[in-house]
Amino acid sequence: MKTRFIFPILLGLSMVFPSLAQKKNNQKPNIIYILADDLGYGDISIYNPQGDKVATPHIDQLAKEGMRFLDAHSASGVCTPSRYAIMTGQYPFRSKLPVGVLRGYSRSLIEKERVTVASFLKSQGYQTGVVGKWHLGLDWAVKSGFEGNLTQVNYGIQEEMKPENIDFDKDPTGGPAAVGFDYSYILPASLDMPPYCYLENQHLVEKPTAYTDGNKLTSGYTGPFWREGKMAPSFDFYGVMPRFIDKSKEFLVRQKANKPFFLYIPFSGPHTPWVPQNKFKGSSKAGEYGDFVQQVDASVGQLMKTLDSLGLKENTIVIFTSDNGPYWRENFVKEFQHQAAGEWRGMKGDAFEAGHRIPFIVRWPKKVKAKSISNALVSQTSLLATCQQILGQSPSKNDSYGIYPLLTQKNKEIPEQEALVFTTSIGYLVVRQGEWKWVEGLGSGGFTDPRNVKVTNHITGQLFNLKLDPKESENLFEKYPDKVKEMRELLARIKNVE
Repeated sequence: MKTRFIFPILLGLSMVFPSLAQKKNNQKPNIIYILADDLGYGDISIYNPQGDKVATPHIDQLAKEGMRFLDAHSASGVCTPSRYAIMTGQYPFRSKLPVGVLRGYSRSLIEKERVTVASFLKSQGYQTGVVGKWHLGLDWAVKSGFEGNLTQVNYGIQEEMKPENIDFDKDPTGGPAAVGFDYSYILPASLDMPPYCYLENQHLVEKPTAYTDGNKLTSGYTGPFWREGKMAPSFDFYGVMPRFIDKSKEFLVRQKANKPFFLYIPFSGPHTPWVPQNKFKGSSKAGEYGDFVQQVDASVGQLMKTLDSLGLKENTIVIFTSDNGPYWRENFVKEFQHQAAGEWRGMKGDAFEAGHRIPFIVRWPKKVKAKSISNALVSQTSLLATCQQILGQSPSKNDSYGIYPLLTQKNKEIPEQEALVFTTSIGYLVVRQGEWKWVEGLGSGGFTDPRNVKVTNHITGQLFNLKLDPKESENLFEKYPDKVKEMRELLARIKNVE
């Protein structure tokens, strides 16, 4: 009798007051996007099972708990344009800086009216934060009388402001706050570019009143190399990665249980300077670079441990990737017998696969099957559309194609994605469709010699079939003229999309 009366009462209460389980199931997922800097496809052990010079157990574990993509690509072979594409969902050739990278004193690159991942998620009730290397420009305050010196270069490396014309007593505008981030703790650009200082919520933590003469300037941009320039008096190059991890963990601890968050963590490593902490020195068999890669891996492990300790693992999407391929020259491959780019040809900046094929791992315990693998062709421009899909919103009109159906294994490919486009460090455009790849130019287009081969006959580009020739050893330009024409027209059509 008691059961007959109690059950209807409980049922009625459940209709009026949703259960905690229902609330939890309807909760928007947290999103963490970890972006390594110049980390190669073959630097991750699970991507390079033949490699034994570098060990990445924490990143490997992340892959085992989620989905690993084997054909994922950055939108560019270098830093700034890759970050622009991740944040905006737009191919970098559509920006006002179609080629090259910004420096530490450069102006903001992302257009003021542009929807970004951060601004979209903020509009959906997310707390948004970025901790790490920004490299998308800051609008530094200008001293009175120097306003006319704000030159903008729309092609090549952006011309910088002169540091003597900057008023460091005032907070810069632009930057993270202008594109949707509630919280920021950033390094202005790469760790080898001045000014060497941190900004928290647009405010200088310590003014760059000191100066460094640079380090290892003749090393060929390797080892503990950094350029000369202004720096904060207490700035420690070896302490940057640990600082970013500490600040990221502080952000996680501050989050409220009833509000979702998005945390973008662009690491400063293993980009130069290669500055592993003492406890990582000698830990690998690939020199300072390998040691720094292992510190990157340990940093990922620290973040995942913090997530677990806060009870956030189950409802948090963790994405781990790299902004482009590794700066790992052939002499290092021979010296250390380490294939930082795995089986792929070339290195950072190149049109060849090593320039833009990157590790891409997604863990989401609620949705993504553990130990799953995707062979789908995907780009880092996918983040914005994927977030929109997850939250039930219509995708923006841009170059972003969501991967949510891939993550849930509803689809094996992205049907609406006709092709992908990548940009090299010197501006070559590369289009990929299925097994076919077209390079709009001769040479690597990046850091591998020869970079830019002068056209002396009718052969003006490079056509590869990656299924038959994954090492891109044979240019099929003359053998398949109809395919060359088709790929050229495809690229022209994508370029003309507004």
